Amino acid sequence: MSETKRAYLELHLAVLLFGFTAILGNLIQLNALVLVWWRVGITSASLLYFFWRERGRYALTRRDVYWIIGIGVLVTVHWICFYGAIKVSNASIALVSFATTAFFTAILEPLISRRRPNRIELGLGLLIVPAMILIVDSVPFSQVSGIILGLLSAVTAALFSTLNKIQVSSKQVPPFTLTFIQLGSSWVLLTLLLLPYKLFSSDIAFQLLPARGIDWVFLLLLSLVCTTLGYVLTLRALRHISAFASSLAINMEPVYGITLAWVLLGENKQMSAGFYYGSAIIVVSVFLYPLVRRRTAG
Repeated sequence: MSETKRAYLELHLAVLLFGFTAILGNLIQLNALVLVWWRVGITSASLLYFFWRERGRYALTRRDVYWIIGIGVLVTVHWICFYGAIKVSNASIALVSFATTAFFTAILEPLISRRRPNRIELGLGLLIVPAMILIVDSVPFSQVSGIILGLLSAVTAALFSTLNKIQVSSKQVPPFTLTFIQLGSSWVLLTLLLLPYKLFSSDIAFQLLPARGIDWVFLLLLSLVCTTLGYVLTLRALRHISAFASSLAINMEPVYGITLAWVLLGENKQMSAGFYYGSAIIVVSVFLYPLVRRRTAG
């Protein structure tokens, strides 16, 4: 097998693992905040080896470190919103809402990079508006909060992705070092928030330790397989394929995730026709987005 073919297989396997995180988030019986605390903690510990290997390859100022930590906070907020959306609705609604990330990127990236917005990208992103109207109109009112949290996860994902791109391109920070500092500092911040609350709160439903043994297995799969391994596979694949090919594959994450939710969780039986129509529009925009970006860039 050629290196290019292997790279494509590894990248799609990584994206499939990323899509599986929503399924595990649905299965793990923990508060979204605690779930993220465990995810960033276990993942940070697993990145220590890579962080140690990359030592000495960079020179960061104190301002750079603060900037990276700030982006890490955005990553954490993104995950909290994403898993919060799953907990108050379901995995399919969270994933469909998260699929709007490309639209928010088309808006936020020009503002942050101080360049003129691309009209074609914005026009394509506007397809999401009628799609979300169809979806909101088709779900029970009790699950609308899941859509709102899912959209917030998309906004924060677009924001931290854009800021990460600027940071990496301007400083050439090794990727594992960047991720370790972001997630490690986020874990410290969440610890400072969670432990005092746990010590002084009488909320017995707010537990830090999983009550079921199987939840430990799911947490390890979520952190080590779906996050660390997925990230390693993505970086390996990017050495042999183009940025366009990688963006097209990464945009498949919500598609894989929704498919897994329907197959493994049976969520397709809970949705109405309006949800399917809205989801189809969003999926089409997900596929078209990298094509439009390539065409306009060329």
